[in-house]
Amino acid sequence: MSLKYAVLAALLEGEASGYELSKIFDVSLANFWPATPQQLYRELERLAQDGLIEARVVRQERRPDKRMFTLTGAGREDLNAFAAAPPRRPTALRDELFVKIQAMDGAGPEATRELIEERMSWSRGKLDRYERVRDRLLDGRTEDEYLGEAERIGPYLTLLGGIAFEETNVRWCERALSLLKRRTAVG
Repeated sequence: MSLKYAVLAALLEGEASGYELSKIFDVSLANFWPATPQQLYRELERLAQDGLIEARVVRQERRPDKRMFTLTGAGREDLNAFAAAPPRRPTALRDELFVKIQAMDGAGPEATRELIEERMSWSRGKLDRYERVRDRLLDGRTEDEYLGEAERIGPYLTLLGGIAFEETNVRWCERALSLLKRRTAVG
């Protein structure tokens, strides 16, 4: 999959500037499809050239003009066709930390412990951010109330996936640290 469909999906929320899209990516898409602002701006240009989005200029007095992007009918059709097609292949885990851990015996348990603690801290931070996003989405409603009232459920489902992923990361980190501690005590 390319960044194209992640950008089109983000625009389902409505018109947005490139800056606003980068914030949407940080909050709701980065857990499964990260992108830098530079990548987003390049992709927006391609999508506009391909007729999948439209751009309009908003004049601003004390700031540079900004471009606002929206999906076109062709963009919505392309996105709908993409969403209905099965994924090409299952996700493969590619994680530099796991390669380092695979080779840890040469580095020693202390260095590995520090790497795992850093990952656990990162995952806990993401969990905190995801929970704040969830609280904003629910806005005081129960999940059932939200599901009954929300126009779109996709962002909520992907958010739950991100929460589950980071919870799994934290559990794995806790288990790995426990095993390292046992290994040190035995050795």
